[in-house]
Amino acid sequence: MAHRKRITEIAILIGVITPDVDEMVVEEYLDELAFLTETAGAEPVKRFTQKVDHPNPRTYVNKGKMEEIASFIAGNEVTLAIFDDELSPSQMRNIEKDLNCRVLDRTNLILDIFASRARTSHARTQVELAQYQYLLPRLTGMWTHLERQRGGIGLRGPGETEIETDRRIIRDKIARLKDQLVKIDTQMATQRKGRGKMVRVALVGYTNVGKSTLMNLISKSELFAENKLFATLDTTVRKVVIENLPFLLSDTVGFIRKLPHDLVESFKSTLDEVREADLLLHVIDISHAGFEEQIEVVNGTLKDIQALNKPVIRVFNKIDAFSFTSKDEYDLTPAKKENRSLDDLRKTWMANEKDTRNVFISAVTKENIDEFRKMLYVEVKQIHVQRYPYNAFLYEIN
Repeated sequence: MAHRKRITEIAILIGVITPDVDEMVVEEYLDELAFLTETAGAEPVKRFTQKVDHPNPRTYVNKGKMEEIASFIAGNEVTLAIFDDELSPSQMRNIEKDLNCRVLDRTNLILDIFASRARTSHARTQVELAQYQYLLPRLTGMWTHLERQRGGIGLRGPGETEIETDRRIIRDKIARLKDQLVKIDTQMATQRKGRGKMVRVALVGYTNVGKSTLMNLISKSELFAENKLFATLDTTVRKVVIENLPFLLSDTVGFIRKLPHDLVESFKSTLDEVREADLLLHVIDISHAGFEEQIEVVNGTLKDIQALNKPVIRVFNKIDAFSFTSKDEYDLTPAKKENRSLDDLRKTWMANEKDTRNVFISAVTKENIDEFRKMLYVEVKQIHVQRYPYNAFLYEIN
């Protein structure tokens, strides 16, 4: 029996250049949107950008650019047009009518990836709630479109098996999912209390920076880790012992710029692991060209969930893929051992900011892991001794 070739959806990506966001930044955003698109299972074949003062309130881009995009779609069997910002319901309807193909925005694409990655009932409930909250204001015209074409990127989860045309039914579903999450949140809060007063450490960071790989290395576990966005949705907690000091380590969902608000809200119980941690390990992909902005995105999300003022160790990961060229410059060409070193990295602004703890590692090649373990040990020990001052003498680095 011959194997059927999997059909890959063909996508185009659209973004706008505004006075607030220059062309270089927009290209970085579209690079990430392309990665999201590939993670979802589609092939991005072309990008369209337009310089505007602000996105067109009717069609996001202006009329001439829409005609150019429509012409390309008609001649290249494109099935998806993906926009880098969240579209209003009216924009989505107008664009779909003009382009005659399915239209997704960044929010819908991220929700779709979360839907495909959710493994546990908890994660599935959280994602489903966020999807319904996203869909509710977009019901007009959307369900008749879904009737024509089920399945595919952006249509996993709610709407794939049943077309809901009644807003009341959707609101009832949202209410039931919220009730279900309240029960799950209560159960998880009870589980956290049941862990006793062990020091709790949480891995945080932008998506795809290597948190799960580092978790596997520290805890000697085998969590799922791959070079795709949002490989981890469910929080995993492991007991870890360094020297003779035990603590709990949790791996959490990665952050991303323009993370949908509904998703943050529905993942509240997952992010409670971060809120209630004693120490955060902020993992950073130093090989990424935009890692400084990724740091700001993570810090912004931590601020949103009221977790920014916790003790933090910044773990600059992937130094095996980082190429250092001079005192103040770096590039992302294939790394050469002779032009980057730990000593070089320790002279940069990253290593010398006041009131920060920084370490440079490669979780894949295990470079400088000993220094990282010692730093982690010292920080956990300090918290532990404050909590249990009577047994401080037990914990010393050999």
